[in-house]
Amino acid sequence: MQSRTVSAFYFDGKTSRRHAVELTVDAGIAYISGEAQRQAPLSELRVSERAERAARKVTFADGAYLEIADAGAFAELLASTGYQDSLVVRMQQSWRTTLQATAALIVILVLGYLYLLPAASGLIANALPESVERRIGAGTLEFLDQRILSPSTLPKSEQDAIISRFRALQPPAQDAPDYQIIFRKSKIGPNAFALPSGEIVVTDELVRLLDDDDALMGVLAHELGHLHRRHLMRRLIQASAVGTAAAVLFGDASTLIATIPPLVLDLKYSRDIELEADDYAIAMFKANGISLKKLAYTFEKLDSEPAGFSPYLSTHPPSKERIDRILKAQAE
Repeated sequence: MQSRTVSAFYFDGKTSRRHAVELTVDAGIAYISGEAQRQAPLSELRVSERAERAARKVTFADGAYLEIADAGAFAELLASTGYQDSLVVRMQQSWRTTLQATAALIVILVLGYLYLLPAASGLIANALPESVERRIGAGTLEFLDQRILSPSTLPKSEQDAIISRFRALQPPAQDAPDYQIIFRKSKIGPNAFALPSGEIVVTDELVRLLDDDDALMGVLAHELGHLHRRHLMRRLIQASAVGTAAAVLFGDASTLIATIPPLVLDLKYSRDIELEADDYAIAMFKANGISLKKLAYTFEKLDSEPAGFSPYLSTHPPSKERIDRILKAQAE
């Protein structure tokens, strides 16, 4: 039984001339009649996807095509041949499926951000050679010196005493990274942070605020934990995502290097990373026989300052939970 006739325009694929034709299908063969005549097996034809405003096309193997004029009749013709849109096209045409796919995508993105990306960034950071990490951090301190830091006014004897005291402590884990403790006066107040190039920067303002050698050792131990666990690299890789990480792996670190200074100024680690650095400091204090009450005092002292007084509070937010956790470790 021959199917119904569908009005269309035929283009030969070689000229822009349009031919008014009629399309019919019989026994698996498509027939074109009117201003142009041809036939072809249905298996050699390609039907375009449905679109809200665009006319559908039927393309022949040699590039010639039909532009369908009667969409309703064409839909009936397709149905009579048993033609069915692909699963993807059918999903696109269903608002319910589209909403479900969108919701699934959001869930995947959230789970990836919360779990997959941190795990992947840790693997990438640990796989990077130390030389790459040093290269990425090179120049960051110079950038900060030009904008927010200035030479320390602490007496050199006090600086040397702090450095000697900390270097005399035994790290809690093997393969501790090389580091350099650097003192700076800061325009943004009490702070401390570790750079991937190995520098642990401590501001004069933080030294004066704590005014306690053991408490300062707690800050340095915490920052060494960030450095040893390569937290900043993990944060950088997360912030720059796959594109920048790939650039680093292939030797072009310029994009990532540009990311470091702003990130250092607003270095908010995740809760898990902060607890990991806390655990490192706890282990270091225990390994060297220093009371954990001194470590808790560090955060208590910072927490007692007015809100907004110390950038260290915003980048390493203390909390009662963390202080209680440290004191609990003291009793264990």
